[in-house]
Amino acid sequence: MNRIRKGDQVMVIAGKNKGQKGEVTRVAGESVFVQNINLIKRHTKPNPQANQPGGIIEREAAIHISNVMLFNTVSGKGERVGFKTLEDGRKVRVYRPSGEVIDA
Repeated sequence: MNRIRKGDQVMVIAGKNKGQKGEVTRVAGESVFVQNINLIKRHTKPNPQANQPGGIIEREAAIHISNVMLFNTVSGKGERVGFKTLEDGRKVRVYRPSGEVIDA
């Protein structure tokens, strides 16, 4: 079970985008892609077969999972994540400082 999943609100804690918040669009192993954060410019050739235009395309680059922290909207800051097993046997993620369950 990953600490960070697709759709989570995260805060970048290291690097040039430190302090910015966004939603995770994709998790790929140890990397995450966050919406409108860590943007790069990619120079692409046109590909008529794939109906893809050429030019400079701006898109998100990967951020290592250790450089992002789950954002708690209640407290308004990034918090560490732990795991807890409920009485019914489900394993859920919890915020470390408050113990609040993330997964309903």
